[in-house]
Amino acid sequence: HTQKDQGTVQWLLDNYETAEGVSLPRSTLYCHYLLHCQEQKLEPVNAASFGKLIRSVFMGLRTRRLGTRGNSKYHYYGLRIKANSPLLRLMEDQQHLAMRQQPFSQKQRLKSIQKMEGMTNGVAVGQQQASGLSDISAQVQQYQQFLDASRSLPDFTELDLQGKNLPEGVGAEDVKAFQLLYREHCEAIVDVMVNLQFTLVETLWKTFWRYNLNQPSETTPIVIHDEAEKRLPKSCLVILSKYEPVLKWTKDCDNLLYQGLVEVLIPEVLRPIPSALTQAIRNFAKSLESWLTNAMMNIPEEMVRVKVAAASAFAQTLRRYTSLNHLAQAARAVLQNTAQINQMLSDLNRVDFANVQEQASWVCRCEDRVVQRLEQDFKMTLQQQNSLEQWAVWLDGVVSQVLKPYHGSPSFPKAAKHFLLKWSFYSSMVIRDLTLRSAASFGSFHLIRLLYDEYMYYLIEHRVAQAKGVTPIAVMGEFANLASSLNPLDPDKGTVQHFKELIVLRGYFLKCSIVWNYSLL
Repeated sequence: HTQKDQGTVQWLLDNYETAEGVSLPRSTLYCHYLLHCQEQKLEPVNAASFGKLIRSVFMGLRTRRLGTRGNSKYHYYGLRIKANSPLLRLMEDQQHLAMRQQPFSQKQRLKSIQKMEGMTNGVAVGQQQASGLSDISAQVQQYQQFLDASRSLPDFTELDLQGKNLPEGVGAEDVKAFQLLYREHCEAIVDVMVNLQFTLVETLWKTFWRYNLNQPSETTPIVIHDEAEKRLPKSCLVILSKYEPVLKWTKDCDNLLYQGLVEVLIPEVLRPIPSALTQAIRNFAKSLESWLTNAMMNIPEEMVRVKVAAASAFAQTLRRYTSLNHLAQAARAVLQNTAQINQMLSDLNRVDFANVQEQASWVCRCEDRVVQRLEQDFKMTLQQQNSLEQWAVWLDGVVSQVLKPYHGSPSFPKAAKHFLLKWSFYSSMVIRDLTLRSAASFGSFHLIRLLYDEYMYYLIEHRVAQAKGVTPIAVMGEFANLASSLNPLDPDKGTVQHFKELIVLRGYFLKCSIVWNYSLL
């Protein structure tokens, strides 16, 4: 072992021990190791090399896949954290940890393992370098209650070669190795995200794509990648990164991974989230694409485009959902204020809805009957001083009713997006009327309108995804790069054009409402 390996060996011996009938998730152990490397300013080895090192330290260690189908994960069988290790303080609930480390004969074995999936040591964002192990568990506990940490990575589909010959230089065993390595890589990403260790995602990307393999240095020698090279040489990784079936499979896996991560970080878009956690998620989203493109230097452009498209959709979704959540909390205060609600009702009753409908119908072709019903329902819901959650149910009902005729039809996605355009245009006309009348409650209406537009966007996004049989991330991924025909795997130029129009019009309506407001001040 090298001197660096000897330090890691000592760390392993200080913190872990063998015991009969216990288990520890493989990715949890790697997560602990990454944190150790960050604190000691060491360059981490990849998961495969780390696994080899563990087996050399704890002889006879076995690996088992535990959990029910769709929720299983590889575990080291016969290994546990030492009772005096500071790593124990990083577990959110030591009682659950104790249950997990009891013999397998316990009836609740699988249940406790599933409940604890991913609930390992963690770091609050911004704390990685500033704090030691003992200082961070409180913050992780503080924020993890807002996450859905029970989710684990769903099973990936088998890679379909689509009848295409394998590229020269790779064999079927290389394709299988890529699938296994990629699965392990994605599981590691889920673990660090559940524990809010956002900056470690960049490390994992660099490790998987062999970032420094062609640029060895004293701090990052080639031997770091030895084990991964044995399982899948980088030359084969590069060839497979241009192979269309692998590109499609990777895209599908990323869509599943990122959709799961969105549901972990923001399980309910309307539920209050601490501003510090929201900001941490937004900062992470801002860094995603640059981290990924940097980590994939010397990887073929075809794979980079596929990976960046999915990451961009993930980042955009995190930004939109955190913005939606922020709007929801601001609007909650308005909807709970009786005086403001009464003023809004008074101002709304002065709006000339007949004139609004006359102008809007030329663009939207909205049925008078539908518009009148929505107007009446809106006023009634406002008068009842319903909660934000009750408003959400009403908005969901509006979407269901309007799109009911298109259910099961190939035209459903297009109809859904057209409805969103009509909703945005019509609501902008109502805001315009309120603005021109210098309505006292204009600010409240403007806030509510922004929230309802964003929530409608959220609902439509999910309905379209459901109709297409894909994840919302996959739907957004189709438009991650509007400037070019990004994805030969899934062309949809007509839909892209509709999406462009939607983005432009949403921005235009927002600007207009602000301009109208300030022109009257």
